[in-house]
Amino acid sequence: MNKRTKSSRQRGSHTHGWGSMKKHRGAGSRGGRGNAGSGKRGDGKKPSFWNVNSKIAKLRASKKKGFTSLKKPLKTINVDQLNKFESTNLNLTELGFDKLLGRGKVVRKYELVISQSSELAINKIKKAGGAISGLEKKEEITTKEAVETQDKPQEAN
Repeated sequence: MNKRTKSSRQRGSHTHGWGSMKKHRGAGSRGGRGNAGSGKRGDGKKPSFWNVNSKIAKLRASKKKGFTSLKKPLKTINVDQLNKFESTNLNLTELGFDKLLGRGKVVRKYELVISQSSELAINKIKKAGGAISGLEKKEEITTKEAVETQDKPQEAN
């Protein structure tokens, strides 16, 4: 007959067979680790912890955390926003837009100049009888052979 593990036998026993709560913390004679002991039984200390923690929280909030991208975010415009312009011949690049996106309906026949556009936006503009020019071509390598041929130097004849 196998004996059940101690952790499963001691579920709900509060001290797990070690007597007082402080006896098996692994933190020596300290109350615990960090701010342990400042809870229900530490009423005399609570206000001091509140002050310290609020100061730390303010400091952490003021410091910038995480990853900062060096890429400039694109200024985008959707097809449904083209209706606010009176003209149908638009140079969106000169107007400060980087990319045309496809949300909404195309009402008029537009002649647009922009460097980037989604496939959906291109299809919607063409379906309405318009045209988009000035698009930059993306270089896509999809097959293994294409990757291998790109890496090899071409032989001169």
